[in-house]
Amino acid sequence: MAGLVEGVEEREDGTLIGGGPGVALHHAALRGGSTAIWRLDVKTLWCYLPGMPTLKRATVYFDPTLHRALRIKAASTERSLSNLVNAAIRESLAEDAEDLAAFAARAKEPSLAFEDVLKDLKRRGKL
Repeated sequence: MAGLVEGVEEREDGTLIGGGPGVALHHAALRGGSTAIWRLDVKTLWCYLPGMPTLKRATVYFDPTLHRALRIKAASTERSLSNLVNAAIRESLAEDAEDLAAFAARAKEPSLAFEDVLKDLKRRGKL
């Protein structure tokens, strides 16, 4: 369905998201004449379908240099600041999940005291 109306995309779960003035007028065309009711956020010009997960608002304070870099990246990639921040947080949490999985996989390995490891390295001439 993406491409029928500029700025509207269909997610993998079938929900539609898009932005820009007049998008709400085209919802029937996108859903094959459906009478789905869109909610248009006039502050951000984003449209939401019922049942679509709502976004949560938060205040974040950035270092001025980081904020400028984020704004430039957002403009050059045609993405919003929120989209970039959400992607970075998702990536960080995914890395944390990978780390936890690695810890769980090695949980049954024997523990070695740091002092013992140092003594062993000295004994073998590695230190």
